[in-house]
Amino acid sequence: MILYDTKYLQLKSTKSKSGNDWVYAHRPNVTDVVVILPVINKEYILFLIEERPPIQAEFGKVYTVGLPAGLVGDVREGETIEDAIRTELLEEAGLNADEIKIKNRHVASSAGCVSETYLIATAKINEYKISAEPVDDGGVIVDRKLIKITDIDNWLKECENKGMFLTAQMLSALYYLKEEI
Repeated sequence: MILYDTKYLQLKSTKSKSGNDWVYAHRPNVTDVVVILPVINKEYILFLIEERPPIQAEFGKVYTVGLPAGLVGDVREGETIEDAIRTELLEEAGLNADEIKIKNRHVASSAGCVSETYLIATAKINEYKISAEPVDDGGVIVDRKLIKITDIDNWLKECENKGMFLTAQMLSALYYLKEEI
């Protein structure tokens, strides 16, 4: 049952196994969500520093560390997953992928709260060359950081020590890094 409905988000209710009402969020206008791990010359990963309104509404001026990501089919009807991966990588990072590999198709970020799952893909980029001016995604993306793979653990700890939040999508995508290097 739909409790609240907007173009991009619904609040729905269903019954749990025990018969209790279970309220959750659902995206009615997308066919998938893609998260892209940009692996540049097998040596660097490009991260995004973002201001996410729900996090800032609850925790104040907190930045999140994420990766290029986006919705499939929310704007471009008939968009394929590979089209969305290439489009989001170009829009958010200004990069073109030389090779794309889908690693996992249904990762649940918060299965008790949202119906949304996401797909993890790696994007092999042979040369760090900005092909298009990256967008800030409506003011959400505030910075881009090119981090050497051997420095990622320390860099993420530094980010946490500075009060930044690490996204589950980014952390789960990093699981597949070992297959790419």
